Amino acid sequence: MISYDKNNRFELVVSNVRTTSQEVDCSGASVLIIHNDKVVTEEYWGKQSNKPNARPIQADTQFHVASVRKSYIGFVVAYAINEGFIESIDDDITNYLPSEQPTELIGTTIRHLITHTHGLKLVDGDVYREFAPGSNWAYRGIGVDMLTQIVKTTSGQSVAEIVMNKVLKPLQLKETGWYGELNEKLVEVIRKPDNPHWITSKSTTGDKMNMYVSTRDLAKWGYLHLKRGLVNGQQLLSEKIFDMTTTLQSPEELDTELPHNGFLWFVKDLSTRRSEIGDLVPKGSFQILGYTGVALLVIPKHNLVAVRAFNSFGSPEGFDYLADVRNFGDAIMTCLSNE
Repeated sequence: MISYDKNNRFELVVSNVRTTSQEVDCSGASVLIIHNDKVVTEEYWGKQSNKPNARPIQADTQFHVASVRKSYIGFVVAYAINEGFIESIDDDITNYLPSEQPTELIGTTIRHLITHTHGLKLVDGDVYREFAPGSNWAYRGIGVDMLTQIVKTTSGQSVAEIVMNKVLKPLQLKETGWYGELNEKLVEVIRKPDNPHWITSKSTTGDKMNMYVSTRDLAKWGYLHLKRGLVNGQQLLSEKIFDMTTTLQSPEELDTELPHNGFLWFVKDLSTRRSEIGDLVPKGSFQILGYTGVALLVIPKHNLVAVRAFNSFGSPEGFDYLADVRNFGDAIMTCLSNE
């Protein structure tokens, strides 16, 4: 059970997020921290867009979470494995896709897809192989698209249906979803109109980049992972799902300097130069970051969940987004160490 005990212990973190909000192209932001089962920090500022009379950022404001949606997709893949819809993380993906598939897919496993080590790239509708499965790391959307397809094929349910039935309804999280139409609670993503990376969709099945989540709902999503499915003394979901999603799953042969993943989450395990998690953040922590700057960090060692949210899209020229999100985690650890 999460209660409230707001204090000034994490003022450095609030300051860190406020500084970032001034450096990126956004109209508003928020930060929320749950520590020892209490909401200790919760702040909102700015507006939901740059338009005159725009709605202020507030507790029910829903941010476009971009790639943070992958944590929900990782969850449904683990759920599908736990339920037996997918037999093994090391199954070849061709076992679960239509029979006629490009030969480039052969040898690619579920593990490769969830850890960004599949080596596949989509160019003008055709699939190409950049590198052998498990030999390197590259952040490509094709792997996530295949995972959503495999979940639908094996379970008969979409990503959104599983998330809704297994998480959102039981936890009464009403500020999380995939939206085909905008409403007053959704932020406007601040971006250049001709940005080639901006993609939206009318689909509400969970397979597209149109997911919006409030800061408090995202924190509760992280808290569910922190508690490994235990909610108010009841085991809502199997611990095995969270053991899979938030622990190291990257192939053993992967270079230790490359990022390491659980089920699409970035996990702190081996020391790696390209991690998005701060140096001070302890082993066993896990984090997910979106192109809008939204980040969710879970630190089990300190019983802590932290969320920051912006409505920016991408980074301004010269802005080091990796250093910035690492500083977010390190600021949290500095506050903890100062106690």
